[in-house]
Amino acid sequence: MDGVTDSAFRHMVAIHGKPDVVFTEFTNVHDICSGRIKALDSLRYSEAERPVIAQIYGKEPTLFYQAAHVVCELGFDGLDINMGCPSKNVASSGSGAGLIRTPNLALELMEMARKGIQDWTAGQTLAQIGLKAKALEAIGYLKSGLRAGPIRKTIPLSVKTRIGFDRNMIEEWSACLTQGRPEVISIHGRTLSQMYRGQADWEAIALAASRIQPHGILVLGNGDIQSLGESAARIRESGVNGVLIGRGSLGNPWVFQGIPQIREMLQTEEFCAPPQHAPSLEEKFRIMIQHASLFERVNGPERFVRMRKHLGWYCSGFPYAAAMRAQLVRTHSTTDVINLVNQYQACALDNQNLEIPATITPF
Repeated sequence: MDGVTDSAFRHMVAIHGKPDVVFTEFTNVHDICSGRIKALDSLRYSEAERPVIAQIYGKEPTLFYQAAHVVCELGFDGLDINMGCPSKNVASSGSGAGLIRTPNLALELMEMARKGIQDWTAGQTLAQIGLKAKALEAIGYLKSGLRAGPIRKTIPLSVKTRIGFDRNMIEEWSACLTQGRPEVISIHGRTLSQMYRGQADWEAIALAASRIQPHGILVLGNGDIQSLGESAARIRESGVNGVLIGRGSLGNPWVFQGIPQIREMLQTEEFCAPPQHAPSLEEKFRIMIQHASLFERVNGPERFVRMRKHLGWYCSGFPYAAAMRAQLVRTHSTTDVINLVNQYQACALDNQNLEIPATITPF
């Protein structure tokens, strides 16, 4: 999710939820190949996140070929092409979900990305594919933060998309995507024009799975899943190989806890999902502070404003959460967050009924 699944967020999810796989924010292939430092920040990752997939978007085939080399060079475990972003700026340019309207181009992008992966695996270097010195320098700097150099092995290619542009056209769109032979196709159960309105169409996802899987391609479903219990139900009902949880993880890195039990349950006739982990208020505050501290350390205090939305997402399900959220979205540092948490806890200790003011005094 653009502006959300940055390296700090993914690290928190990885250590507290342990999902099977995580995806980066989508990154424009033009930014990757031109070496824009700020854009390349979205491709930072920690070893705890593995397996971690780099998600890219754009519409220029040559840049997909080059970007695939970069993704491999940075040691990612897979490359995902975003063909599902509904953002007006992205889709109207012909990228993201806009590619649903240009199936031939979508296939060409997959072909060039796959060729880039294959040529890098065969030994081709970044200097040999025409990247400029600025890009090589920026990529080298990013690579220097990795623990070890990448092993030259083929990584899987996947696609994330939607069921259509302004109507459900999943049958013909699925038939097109299978020609590109990606290892995985992830399908969000809405059209581009729906954005995130209404409910995800899981019947359309199930239909797509039945059409795609016979080609040896895995299908992941996506849309409106808030718990592992819902995940298990959707997998059983739709026949997909797995699901993606996006918005359900906001302020809730624990949502992924219990995957082994769910996997075991799906292999039997048992329908009772394990109880979802419910963090105590103390745990929630501790993880929130840990997240803020990691974000500030990775991105610098000048970017802390981007952390505020995450702080707000942690604030739910406890007394006066809304009042605390209103203060947290005005913080400027981890120290501010710690002060506010301490203030809240002091109010709670002073009043056993937690009848603290609806508006917490600013620190």
